[in-house]
Amino acid sequence: MAEPSKVIHVRNVGQEIAENDLLQLLQPFGAVSKLVMLRAKNQALLQMYDMSSAVSALQYYSNVQPSVRGRNVYMQFSSHQELTTADQGPQGRKDQDLEPNRILLVTIHHMLYPITVEVLHQVFTPHGFVEKIVTFQKSAGFQALIQYQSLQFAVQARNTLQGRNIYDGCCQLDIQYSNLNELQVNYNNDRSRDFTNPSLPSEQRGRSSQLGYGDTGGLYALHPSGGRAVTMAQMNNAAAVAAAFGSGLPPGISGSNERCTILVSNLNTDKIDEDKLFNLFSMYGNIVRIKLLHNKPDHALVEMGDGFQAELAVHFLKGALLFGKRLEVNYSKYSNITPAPDTHDYAGSSLNRFNRNAVKNYRYCCSPTKMIHISTLPQDIAEDELVSHLEEHGGIVGTKIFEVSGKKQALILFEDEEQATEALVCKHASSIDGNTIRISFSQLQSI
Repeated sequence: MAEPSKVIHVRNVGQEIAENDLLQLLQPFGAVSKLVMLRAKNQALLQMYDMSSAVSALQYYSNVQPSVRGRNVYMQFSSHQELTTADQGPQGRKDQDLEPNRILLVTIHHMLYPITVEVLHQVFTPHGFVEKIVTFQKSAGFQALIQYQSLQFAVQARNTLQGRNIYDGCCQLDIQYSNLNELQVNYNNDRSRDFTNPSLPSEQRGRSSQLGYGDTGGLYALHPSGGRAVTMAQMNNAAAVAAAFGSGLPPGISGSNERCTILVSNLNTDKIDEDKLFNLFSMYGNIVRIKLLHNKPDHALVEMGDGFQAELAVHFLKGALLFGKRLEVNYSKYSNITPAPDTHDYAGSSLNRFNRNAVKNYRYCCSPTKMIHISTLPQDIAEDELVSHLEEHGGIVGTKIFEVSGKKQALILFEDEEQATEALVCKHASSIDGNTIRISFSQLQSI
């Protein structure tokens, strides 16, 4: 065996093996301070924080064959005692980790459930006293800075938690060392907390709380959020989904689908058009494009904003009745709909429901029901006027007009789901006395 070194040389590193795969092999033995991937040679160099960690790792793997993604990899001490910038070469890069620090930069990947200061505190406290937490949104996703009382606690937490999921199958932790020396927390609220100073005020609405925090790459400006971890405008779709479904996704929804285009078949060709399909499918997400297939007139392609929205539409609309036909709704083999004269583009439509109030609209997602909810009604709307607007679509057995925050809304109960679906498809975005009304399914059972 070569002379011991903090740097471990790994061979047979296939192109399918990612940096995080190698980190998971070695982090149980101690902190990895630097990583260089030598892709052209199918090799990698990893520098442990200290010599004893490297020795422990190689002693273990001398008796156990390390394997990553079904491929055996081979480890030995490197001739390098330290990795420098010059070691990176054109094929490699220095890992983003700095030298171990008591402040950790945590990125949450695949965040399907809300992550708050309290959740992070519960996850990280078992590894040592957490002094401060600050959360924020960045292009990399939802992130947090976590300050421990000591370096030892931070190293232990990173070694134990790196790559783990907070919840089963999602909310994966990607942990790096920060380059900050001290976190400054001005407010104790859902976004930030100083556990050493419980007397700090909560943030005032409309004011910015923590400014200037950065990872190894620069500054993060945090913006007002009115008590949420991040503002709704900043939340990526995964965070909006998390805020909407809270305790868990609807039964049958995996949240893992990446296919955005849906094939709808068994349509009533005499009554269907692109706008009617838009009105129905926009219940479950933003619509990019819709195309009726001329060679198969009862077929259409619907491109949704993302895979999760497409999964909602497929799940909730499969088998729904519309215009006397039972819809067949499946994922298409096409990843998207190519713009063409015979496609309708809805990407910029103001009627896409999820451009605003995405969390509320996710909560409305359900299979077609007998009850529809109507909003943006004229203030002086009368019940008979509303019934007259909708009764061509089926038997109305109940009506209730009410007011929320000074705005008129209504619930309309039809005899069955197909009638309610037809009313939504035909009358969503229609006009009553100059008001463009909006219709969605209601999950209420009675008026």
